[in-house]
Amino acid sequence: MSAPTTKKPTVTEREARQVAEAAREQNWRKPSFAKELFLGRFRLDLIHPHPLPADDDVRRGEEFLAELREFCETKIDSALIEREARIPDEVIAGLKEIGALGMKIDPKYGGLGLTQVYYNKALALVGSANPAVGALLSAHQSIGVPQPLKIFGTQEQKDAFLPRCARTDISAFLLTEPDVGSDPARLATTAVRDGDDYVLDGVKLWTTNGVVANLLVVMARVPKSEDGKGGITAFVVEADSPGITVENRNAFMGLRGIENGVTRFHQVRVPAANRIGPEGSGLKIALTTLNTGRLSLPAMCVGAGKWCLKIAREWSGVREQWGKPVALHEAVGSKISFIAATTFALEAVVDLSSQMADEDRNDIRIEAALAKLYGSEMGCLMADELVQIRGGRGFETAESLKARGERAVPAEQILRDLRINRIFEGSTEIMHLLIAREAVDAHLSVAGDLIDPDKSLQDKAKAGANAGVFYAKWLPKLVAGPGQLPTSYGDFKHDVDLSPHLRYVERHARKLARSTFYAMSRWQGRMETKQGFLGRIVDIGAELFAMSAACVRAELLRSQGDHGREAYQLADAFCRQARIRVDELFTRLWSNTDDLDRKVVKGVLGGSYEWLEQGVVDPSDEGPWIADANPSETPRPSVRRKIGGGS
Repeated sequence: MSAPTTKKPTVTEREARQVAEAAREQNWRKPSFAKELFLGRFRLDLIHPHPLPADDDVRRGEEFLAELREFCETKIDSALIEREARIPDEVIAGLKEIGALGMKIDPKYGGLGLTQVYYNKALALVGSANPAVGALLSAHQSIGVPQPLKIFGTQEQKDAFLPRCARTDISAFLLTEPDVGSDPARLATTAVRDGDDYVLDGVKLWTTNGVVANLLVVMARVPKSEDGKGGITAFVVEADSPGITVENRNAFMGLRGIENGVTRFHQVRVPAANRIGPEGSGLKIALTTLNTGRLSLPAMCVGAGKWCLKIAREWSGVREQWGKPVALHEAVGSKISFIAATTFALEAVVDLSSQMADEDRNDIRIEAALAKLYGSEMGCLMADELVQIRGGRGFETAESLKARGERAVPAEQILRDLRINRIFEGSTEIMHLLIAREAVDAHLSVAGDLIDPDKSLQDKAKAGANAGVFYAKWLPKLVAGPGQLPTSYGDFKHDVDLSPHLRYVERHARKLARSTFYAMSRWQGRMETKQGFLGRIVDIGAELFAMSAACVRAELLRSQGDHGREAYQLADAFCRQARIRVDELFTRLWSNTDDLDRKVVKGVLGGSYEWLEQGVVDPSDEGPWIADANPSETPRPSVRRKIGGGS
């Protein structure tokens, strides 16, 4: 069979949106704290009292964390990984030996069967030892072969692949292409049915673990046929299959040890038995996998926050300026307070979301997305503040510090390593849109046809009637609530009183819902173009969720006698800081430069301001902005790195 001539799909904005919409989970079968929050309903009962793991899960989790800690302290040399830009084979072999590849895999397949809570604690721990090692384990288990097979795989697929993933084989997830990022409707990699096989052709970019993987999850477009509906489909592919070439190992500003590359498929035969789910279900599988998979990134941001706090405390207590430690100068002290309070809140968000994922009684798709969004943004801010606290030493590399006789603190490295989290697994901008779509789902369900230009007058009339009934019941409930009663949430009042913060959340959840309704009424079908507004709506929701989680966690620790007083102090500090951000975001909903910015952008793209670019030189090399990704054979040798022990 000759390689097909691939013409990149030409996709309109509307068609792209329809593809993304079709991949969404359409129904809400279980309650969601965050969904209710965006609707103006503060359902504290869904998260308080804080859910707790079973005793046996705690025992098994703590036992593994102790073993993993010893491994991290004795076997992982982060400076070596940074210097050589690779994780040594013996480190990966050691991770396999202690079962770290199978943390989330059921014991019946050879895994450890850890809960989401302890899996995330393990990632925070190993990520603090070296973020590239954390990325390897996370990509393998959070989005690689184990998770989609756990949810969508056949029993035969689980029996064939999960034991390998638990102990010996590394997996990777391949969706992105040189010209396809967050818009999968334009996916160009094809999988053509040929008897009992599919034949894959295409190029995949930024394949985390792809350079060392034994097994791949590959997303490819299957043409529609008499036997199948076609569409974007997921496959498990053996990485050493004929026709697969790892063309390049990519290098980045951070995560220097990450095994991320470019993988070309040329006439690669994949058994139909390796297809995950039916044809056309690939994007739904990817999004469902990410519902909990996204929690791994904020978990590692929690680990980074803890490390930043440790270094900030130790350094700022020793370094003196003008007769006292720099920590006691307000300009520095405010940064330390921010790091401490934010680390507490971020851990609260991740632990709460993870425990809800374990219990499976709540729908956490918005909570997990908010955790990823909030964790990645706040993680970068905390690392940046640490660099500032350290001053010139923050900008200096650990290797240079050590060479001149000072403690080798890799502050600049953590800033570089964390920066990718604002892009990985959905950029901040895409997360804003994804969460916003879920946040307005109730409105679109009842009134969507009113603003859809393709709907008939009859459909619009029916939608108008339905919307009238919904809003007649919903809008009056946004006028008043428990947040206006000074006695509400009194069980959060102890040495430090957190009840005012929860009343603030309740009031501002209603205000958030009113603002969203007003915006939909004002802009209707143009609402989806108001990305600045939608981003601020989501950011407000993220802050309110984090405030809620911080208060609930503080009360849990108080009730357990585990640093309860200090936890209340941190929760209070975080909520006061968050309230300032929320108030500013509400102001910026209606007072902003969005319209002016659009005019400036048109001027930039139209060349009106090219004169402003004069007076500099561009050190970039010549070349295409986007590499050619047409399927074909490649003359380039494979740079795939084979690690002992895998299949």
